[in-house]
Amino acid sequence: MKELLPVEEAIRRVLDGIVPLEAEAVALSAGLGRVLAAPLAARRSQPPRDVSAMDGYAVRAADVATLPTKLVVIGTAPAGHPFAGLIGPGETVRIFTGAVVPEGADAILLQEDVERLSEARIAAREIVRPGQHIRRRGLDFEAGAELLPAGLRLDMRQLALAAALDHGTLPVRRKPLVAIIATGDELVPPGSGAAEDSIVASNSYGIAGLVQSLGGDVRDLGIVADDKEKLAAAIDAATGADILVTLGGASVGDHDFAQEVLTARGMELGFWRIAMRPGKPLIYGRLGAMRVLGLPGNPVSSLVCSLLFLRPLVEAMLGLAPVEPLVRARLGGPLRANDSRQDYLRANIAVAADGTRIATPFERQDSSMLSTFAKAGCLIVRPPHAQAAIAGDPCDVIILP
Repeated sequence: MKELLPVEEAIRRVLDGIVPLEAEAVALSAGLGRVLAAPLAARRSQPPRDVSAMDGYAVRAADVATLPTKLVVIGTAPAGHPFAGLIGPGETVRIFTGAVVPEGADAILLQEDVERLSEARIAAREIVRPGQHIRRRGLDFEAGAELLPAGLRLDMRQLALAAALDHGTLPVRRKPLVAIIATGDELVPPGSGAAEDSIVASNSYGIAGLVQSLGGDVRDLGIVADDKEKLAAAIDAATGADILVTLGGASVGDHDFAQEVLTARGMELGFWRIAMRPGKPLIYGRLGAMRVLGLPGNPVSSLVCSLLFLRPLVEAMLGLAPVEPLVRARLGGPLRANDSRQDYLRANIAVAADGTRIATPFERQDSSMLSTFAKAGCLIVRPPHAQAAIAGDPCDVIILP
């Protein structure tokens, strides 16, 4: 029997030759979660001029260096409506937060530090220093400053910054399109009143959710019976997608047609069968420009494989920098010695008082059990031929999204 492919080598082959997808322009309002294809630089300084940081009075600091001091109010400066004149000795302008500091002024006297003597006269109750309560031009950033790099996924903070940089449209990576085909005579849609000899199709919903959470688009091609012609037609319907994911039919049973039909349609097989548990019968190949992942049918196998192989594939197409998925933890319970396959064990994750992560594996790890996968906080990664371990031993885990 041909030796099983190590997980790390399988991931390397999946990502080999991947280049980020082409750029497209989207409106700023549609930029949340998108990945920048080019850096964004400031088109203007922020603030563009010296502005008041507080409500008060624009003054010459020299006029309010000693007390008591009385000043003549010669105008007002609301935000967006600058005072057009010049502040001279003994004069002041009523100013509001965000308003441009009038020419001649070099400090802001707070409104609570003022006694209003009349409509046109005030008395200062506190001295001020030059520059007090003024936000200088370019305090946040200067025009031309490159503040958002390419390859950044935009969250609410970066989206707000992109707006402040004066970008109404954004250069982003096109969303990878992932076509999904679920296979199997036994599968029925959720909510269809499945007979007891049927299985409710669940994998495609989890895979679609993962793709959408990563920033991709989904073309769900539904459930296809164990029929070569119908599967071939579904594969043809995936044309134009960046990635095709088939669910089920990847093993060697009499009704497992995925590899045979994909090869007949022109797929160049990259590998099949990986030294991992769950998820050994995984297909990877290329069908024209489309990458193909044939995932196992067991729900947990399918979803674990999607995290290990589909997630980095989508992220690479988006131009995101690779992220090391493993973090260190300590076991919350014992584990037996491992065999020649790399294990991914569902586990609870907790944080001890000293900040150490504690990963406690579930007792039952059957690859059909979605309920434990839904409860799990992490996957404990056990390398091939790992020795038996006890509670407190170090381990590597993948934190589940």
